[in-house]
Amino acid sequence: MSAHAAPHSAEHYDSKVAAWAVLIGSMAGVLMQALDTTIANVALPYMQGSLSASRDQITWVLTSYIVAAAIMTAPVGWIAARFGKKNFLMISLTGFTVTSMMCGLAQSLEQMILFRLLQGAFGAALGQLSQAVMLDMYPPQKRGNIMAIWGMGVMLGPILGPTLGGILTDTYNWRWVFYVNVPFGIAAVSAIFIFFKDTARDTTLRFDWFGFAALGICLASLQLMLDRGTNKDWFDSPEVVIEAVIAATAFYLFIVHMLTAQRPFIPPKIFKDRNFLGGLVLMFVVGAVLLASSALLPPYLQGLGGYTVTNTGLLMVPRGVGTMIAMMFAGRMALKFDPRVLMTFGAVLMSWSLWDMSYWTPHVSVQTLIVVGTVQGFGMGFVFVPMNLVAFATLAPQFRTDGTGLTNLMRNIGSAIGVSLTTTVLAYSVQMIHSQLVRVATPFNRALGVNGQSMMMNPQIPFGLQNLNGLIETRAEIQAYANDFLFMFYISLAAFPVIWLMKRPVFAAREKVEIEVME
Repeated sequence: MSAHAAPHSAEHYDSKVAAWAVLIGSMAGVLMQALDTTIANVALPYMQGSLSASRDQITWVLTSYIVAAAIMTAPVGWIAARFGKKNFLMISLTGFTVTSMMCGLAQSLEQMILFRLLQGAFGAALGQLSQAVMLDMYPPQKRGNIMAIWGMGVMLGPILGPTLGGILTDTYNWRWVFYVNVPFGIAAVSAIFIFFKDTARDTTLRFDWFGFAALGICLASLQLMLDRGTNKDWFDSPEVVIEAVIAATAFYLFIVHMLTAQRPFIPPKIFKDRNFLGGLVLMFVVGAVLLASSALLPPYLQGLGGYTVTNTGLLMVPRGVGTMIAMMFAGRMALKFDPRVLMTFGAVLMSWSLWDMSYWTPHVSVQTLIVVGTVQGFGMGFVFVPMNLVAFATLAPQFRTDGTGLTNLMRNIGSAIGVSLTTTVLAYSVQMIHSQLVRVATPFNRALGVNGQSMMMNPQIPFGLQNLNGLIETRAEIQAYANDFLFMFYISLAAFPVIWLMKRPVFAAREKVEIEVME
């Protein structure tokens, strides 16, 4: 043991077992948090029936978790420095484990949304704290391998989520997608409590609670407006109008406070960096497309395609594999070539996959599902990695901590708004297409009055009316999903101009330039 080792470094621990226990305990937290972002996706149709929720209401299970995580991401650094990483990590892990169990026990949609909000709030700190703990434990020359392990955990969560969720739901029931966190959470809390040696605390730190509160109220009101608007007929409803006014007012107060306060929650000078600002826009687009497509595919494959929940989970794997493969190569290639070219290549693949999905029917082949999913994941990986390099290449060092939190915030906001918008487009499209098809489903339609159709599809007979309505509803849903995929395609087009408005960073030049020039 080194005599000069920091109290929280790996050398200060009595044994390698203790150091690895802390490492694994902190990694378990980030893996559970990342896993729960997508693990519930394939179980949504089953939750919908158990909780008596509509198609658009059940997506609150996803958006409530993401919004809570987005809001609570901001004060993580301050709380950890003020009260200590060990205390904060243990509270976060314990709260996440307990609320996971409560999600599994939920008996109504209201309970589920409340417990998912709490789960997201407790889980918001796990990713940042685990990264901080691992960086504290190892010196700079060893952090490359450690951060690779951390990155694999972050990537494995969304990849394994749908597959594990499908297997658990098919083998047991949907409640086990939340119960699975309990034993790992208990083990992680035990490891941190027994072995982790805390860092120093700074009781003099101050946090911009007004700016944080204004942003939190803005995001919560905006999410409520988007989620409730479909059922409440949008701005014809006083509730939706009130939520919109609150969101706009809170956003105005946040902007004014940010521009006038001495030490605001987000320093306004950070937005003067063109590359970082472009990176935030791209992060929003990637977050919206990534989670929205993950939320749409499971009900499409199960409800219309007839796939089992396990097979649906397995069909979600190729996209994650494509993302992982792309991320393995994109970082190195971005240092040798113009990263804007790589991002454009990734955006083309991502947009093409969404365009192809807009032509899908429930009879789309498994080979097409695998190929398009892999291409989409590959494209996202080639956008995500170079985007982070370019966004932070020209950002001043004093803004990097704020920049990291802000990019995570934008990804979460994009994910939440993306799910809400696509759900709204889906519900609206189903209603509109159904009403259009109903106009021709009358006794005067000769196609419904000949041969077998005269009995099976006759709208004047209760049995025939039921069959006819089911056929119309299915056709409306198929076209509505196609409209949603096309809607995401148009959103992805926003990435192209943003990419080429960003500057080519110095490290991307072909000459051998030291990475230190970024600083």
